[in-house]
Amino acid sequence: MSTITLAPGHFTTAPRTSTRPISSTSGSAGAVRLTRRGRLVVLAAALAVIAFAVVALGPSVVASGERGDVPATTVVTVQPGQTLWQIAVEANPTGDPRRTVDDIMRMNALSSAGALQMGRELAVPVYE
Repeated sequence: MSTITLAPGHFTTAPRTSTRPISSTSGSAGAVRLTRRGRLVVLAAALAVIAFAVVALGPSVVASGERGDVPATTVVTVQPGQTLWQIAVEANPTGDPRRTVDDIMRMNALSSAGALQMGRELAVPVYE
């Protein structure tokens, strides 16, 4: 094992002095310096406030006590081999079949035009 011997008086214990003066005049009083994490926190808080404002103050649906207009409908039973397009053309011969198909799908809560089954009764709007 080795031994280290220190000679007396070799080390000084003088107080350390700073080379920078301590004063509040070196910068602007009350200035805040944000770290990268601090900037991210401020950004996240601002986005949360904006998101809350959009949800709280954004467009909303207002219900009234009045009933809406109920469109005139007829009931059609799907025949073998019949498509939703054919039903739409028969129901609205002068209109756009795509729009009529969408109306029928919406009225009957169909997920797709291929979900049509033989023998099913469909509510079809009456067009004039």
